[in-house]
Amino acid sequence: MKTDNVSFERVEQFKYLGTTLTNQNSIQVEIKSRLKSGNACYHYLPVQNLFSSSFLSKNLRIKMCRTIILSVVLYGCETWSLTLREEHRLRVFENRVLRRLFGPKRDGVKGEWRKLHNEELNDLYSSPDIVRVIKSRRTRWAGHVVRVGEGRGVYRVLMGKPEGKRPLGRPRHR
Repeated sequence: MKTDNVSFERVEQFKYLGTTLTNQNSIQVEIKSRLKSGNACYHYLPVQNLFSSSFLSKNLRIKMCRTIILSVVLYGCETWSLTLREEHRLRVFENRVLRRLFGPKRDGVKGEWRKLHNEELNDLYSSPDIVRVIKSRRTRWAGHVVRVGEGRGVYRVLMGKPEGKRPLGRPRHR
């Protein structure tokens, strides 16, 4: 592609403003890289020591998790169109971090330590889950786009109607 005597090569994917864009417009690569960045944030040694510290209250550790890890994972989530597979991946990541945050639970009957179940994590973690946060941010962003005005390109993309006619009959089986 050439623009103003500058040629651009065709690539499969590239990073723009911290977001991975692919030629197939797939969000899976972006979510994988965001989860990898979130894991790197958690496993950074000073942060990991703070999360497992017994001197800090659970509420403070949850606030730190939300500000440090979730802000990295959810960067640019307003433009994601999630499938069930990606929603599941994000929930698994969140539950893994919360299990590390809350630690194991001692079973009252057997006296053994065990991991917390998902329902117990949801009871302990009063904030909305990661998928609900993404959906609320997406709705807030759509409201912002509606208010920017008709002259902006983002507004035209959101409100645009495709031109042309669809062919008659049932779509061909692929």
